[in-house]
Amino acid sequence: MLAGFFGRLSIAIEPVLCGIVFAGITGGVFLAPRLSPEHVMPDIIIVAPVFALGVLGCAAWALGVMLAPVRALFHTVRPIYIVDGYIRYRGPDSASTADSNGYIAVLTEDRTIACEWPTLGDVKLPNRTHPALCEFSEYGGVHSVDGRPTGVVPARMPALGVGISSRKGEIT
Repeated sequence: MLAGFFGRLSIAIEPVLCGIVFAGITGGVFLAPRLSPEHVMPDIIIVAPVFALGVLGCAAWALGVMLAPVRALFHTVRPIYIVDGYIRYRGPDSASTADSNGYIAVLTEDRTIACEWPTLGDVKLPNRTHPALCEFSEYGGVHSVDGRPTGVVPARMPALGVGISSRKGEIT
């Protein structure tokens, strides 16, 4: 998860650098009259608020780029649970969204729901429960069932998260 976070952080460098440039221009426009010997206010001072808005825009841009990875990183510090109980699949219900094909749940050994997540897909999930050793997190879903990874957590993360998306099936 840190690799993906730092990958997105490397993308956020652009708005940060642009914001620094705009802040420098804004400060320079305000400081230029003080540095001149006559201390005359030049006409360019009326342009300073435009560059100040540019600083605010770049700050919003950087926050927008980093909001999702920071939220995801925050959720990864939550505990990972291991339950020797059951895994349950069931079809959609009346509260399901249109693109949901059902739910997957981890049940404790006394068959109480530890956590449940909606799933997406075209094929309706069968109503089925079977014993399983499950590793899961509330935010990420089921990481593994009986020691077999589900694909929620990648086995290997590329450097800075670059290349994690598959290019197969891309329209050229």
